[in-house]
Amino acid sequence: MSIGEVIRKYRRARNLTQEEMARRLGVTASAVNKWENGKCLPDIALLKPVARLLGITTDALLSFQEEPSADEIAGIVREMDAMFDEKSYAEVFAWAESKLQDYPNSAELAWQLAAVLDARRLVPKPVPDAGEYDAPILALFTRALEEGSERTRRCAADSLYSYYMRKEQYEDAEAMLDFFSDENPEKKRKRARICAETGRAPEAYRALEELLFSDYQMVSATLTDLYMLAMKQNDLNRARMFAQKQSEAAHCFEMGRYYAVSCQLEPAMVAKDAEAVLEIAREMLASAAEIGSFTRAPLYADMQFKPLDASIPASVRSGLLEAFRSDDFAFMQDDPRWRALVN
Repeated sequence: MSIGEVIRKYRRARNLTQEEMARRLGVTASAVNKWENGKCLPDIALLKPVARLLGITTDALLSFQEEPSADEIAGIVREMDAMFDEKSYAEVFAWAESKLQDYPNSAELAWQLAAVLDARRLVPKPVPDAGEYDAPILALFTRALEEGSERTRRCAADSLYSYYMRKEQYEDAEAMLDFFSDENPEKKRKRARICAETGRAPEAYRALEELLFSDYQMVSATLTDLYMLAMKQNDLNRARMFAQKQSEAAHCFEMGRYYAVSCQLEPAMVAKDAEAVLEIAREMLASAAEIGSFTRAPLYADMQFKPLDASIPASVRSGLLEAFRSDDFAFMQDDPRWRALVN
């Protein structure tokens, strides 16, 4: 914001006319009008009196600010985005540069404006001579990467990754992954994309399959927590729905029949549904021998699993039988089919 804009903003906020302001400062109303329209600046000796009259600091008068607030940045980005409907790309770009000059130390603003400018030269329709803007946009992203907060650097790295991928500069794109945490799944997904584009299909498959497998574990754990929460609230219908979703997830992620049916056991027990408990128990015992079948699933063809201990299936089956004979299943003990199953 220019000095003239600041003067106009705070003069109006204090309900002062240009004439009243001029009278108090000992200048002409024409001089105040020229300040506000950017035709000239107040004399340096008037800066403190102007600031005092407007109830602001001289820093505010001179628009001296290290960083715009998050709301101010959002407002600048919205204003710029709206300008594309009425002005040419070159005009909007020049306006953005002027805003960056107002806040020369704001890496966050540099990243956000660069991200919009980069996207807008591609969609909704390509800008003629878009390549002319490569250097300044790249400079803004790089500035945000070098000078921003941790979050801003990560966002800038993400933008630069997309920029370099578009330019087929895969080595530069891969260097941007150093700014992502190893725990961030996006890092693996982005690396897989680079592998796919550089003729390393097996690596790409393996990385993406590992992401799928990890996603299943997160989905399964989350659905289990949701199920337990619903049970704690005595919302049995909702609990059964979560258990069903967990079963569907196991099927979708090719985890094998054991994982698809085992999550249905407790809801059937709570409902004292003897027929369902009997069928699920049969399925679990029968599928225990294939509990590691997911390691051979086509969905994970390129993953390298550790060999499953040969004793695990028998151990699982033994544990199930012991559980089925416990008091938790007392309501099933009079059913001869159940006794035949567990004995």
